[in-house]
Amino acid sequence: MIFNINKPVGWTSFDVVKKIRSITKEKKVGHGGTLDPFAEGVLIVATGKDTKTLSGFIDEQKQYEACLKLGELTDTHDTEGKTIKEMRVPCLSEVAIKNVLNSFKGYNHQIPPMYSAKKVNGKRLYELARKNITIERKPNKVKIYSINLITFGDDSISFKVCCSKGTYIRVLGKEIAEKLGTVGHIKKLVRTHVGSYNISNAETIENFYSSWKLLKT
Repeated sequence: MIFNINKPVGWTSFDVVKKIRSITKEKKVGHGGTLDPFAEGVLIVATGKDTKTLSGFIDEQKQYEACLKLGELTDTHDTEGKTIKEMRVPCLSEVAIKNVLNSFKGYNHQIPPMYSAKKVNGKRLYELARKNITIERKPNKVKIYSINLITFGDDSISFKVCCSKGTYIRVLGKEIAEKLGTVGHIKKLVRTHVGSYNISNAETIENFYSSWKLLKT
């Protein structure tokens, strides 16, 4: 079976997999694309023979809504890290922000952040980062299909982005801030779509548990 789960903030994607395994009693459970612990939103989970379809979800376009905090850079590029640099935020206009966002449309090359689950030589990058080890990473080619401003303030920008697999929104946020003449980190991230699956139809863990109990009674 395939489930559209609304992953809560603070949970790893594997936490969700373990919970679904516990509820359904299925031995084979997997997910179709990692979401960072600080992020929330659509996580596709499959059980049994349907786990074979998960690679297709990983390849699907993803859509996110993100809030970028300007003026502060963290080592993780999100709210979970420590501040490593602060910088004045210039006075920004809507036109200037939209021009910067539009500059990312199309193909880009991103260097995976050290605080990520990507494996290099058999090691998760975050495992090395926690030991204060930094290694060279090869850039990934990603595509931004669309990117649009939602709102902005003196020190924050909210935007919507549709992108290819392998895109790190944390890295995108850092690069947007740099093009705006400052530094920044993503303080909120919601995955709203994975292919045709969207957040309006996603089930919370609590709702999934309740509906599963009803299904099995």
